[in-house]
Amino acid sequence: MAAARLCWCRCRALLSRPAGAVRARRGLAAGPEMHFGFQTVTEEERREKIYQVFENVAKKYDVMNDSMTLGIHRVWKDILVHKMNPYPGTLLLDVAGGTGDIAFRFINYVRSVRQHQLQRKLKHHQNLSWQEIFESYQKDELNSLGDSQVVVCDINREMLKVGKQKAQHLGYTEGLSWVLGNAEELPFDDDKFDVYTIAFGIRNVTRIDLALQEAYRVLKPGGRFLCLEFSHVSNPLLSRLYDLYSFQVIPVLGEVIAGDWRSYQYLVESIRQFPPQEELKAMIEDAGFFKVDYENLNFGIVAIHSGFKL
Repeated sequence: MAAARLCWCRCRALLSRPAGAVRARRGLAAGPEMHFGFQTVTEEERREKIYQVFENVAKKYDVMNDSMTLGIHRVWKDILVHKMNPYPGTLLLDVAGGTGDIAFRFINYVRSVRQHQLQRKLKHHQNLSWQEIFESYQKDELNSLGDSQVVVCDINREMLKVGKQKAQHLGYTEGLSWVLGNAEELPFDDDKFDVYTIAFGIRNVTRIDLALQEAYRVLKPGGRFLCLEFSHVSNPLLSRLYDLYSFQVIPVLGEVIAGDWRSYQYLVESIRQFPPQEELKAMIEDAGFFKVDYENLNFGIVAIHSGFKL
């Protein structure tokens, strides 16, 4: 119980902001016209329509991801976390991560690192008694994350609800918290996090430039930005096959599995409207990040963009 109270207090301290620290809302008026898939809508209409898409698909989100990508999205997310290479004590903000996929992988990765650290430590102390070894493992069990924490922030209540249910079912409780928040106006202090991730979420924010500025703001100096997102296929033949699959198969899967053709039609269209790799790289650099680069996966079907706040 004392440990639970301590964790709660730490999470409250992490998430709180001093009075007057909340920024004025920026760029959230109806504003200029923009894309919602292949439709042209106002900024406010786009925001409302995207919210409704994820409200609709939340309960079938994981099943549809497996169906649409033949399960490969799991590998892409594993690669993202291995590229992050978090150490015990890392403070991660996962934005648009409502279903918890990145958060759970982060926790597993840090636990594994902690376990290997303990094993190396014990191997260098050959004269320890059985009781001392046992006590070392017991102590490690009580702090298996080495003070690491992950905050999952998502604008959609239904997506967060699904993530919390998954966490409870899978037994993830330590070092994990859930926050309702907008990527364009994050409810966190400046210079707070070691790593910021956003996986398959940035193309669904209304203003990518504002989301990138917020990512820069909440990262500590030396902090890292990582973005996993569908991108643009460079091979012409593969691109045509990919288009055929995307437009002819994915909406049908959406209708069969989730009873929702239109939401998945939007998701396909949103990928085609998303900036290509070099353009997104330039936007990340414009937000202030340094050493920005990207890695194409599966011929550019997805890409991982990375940058640092110096």
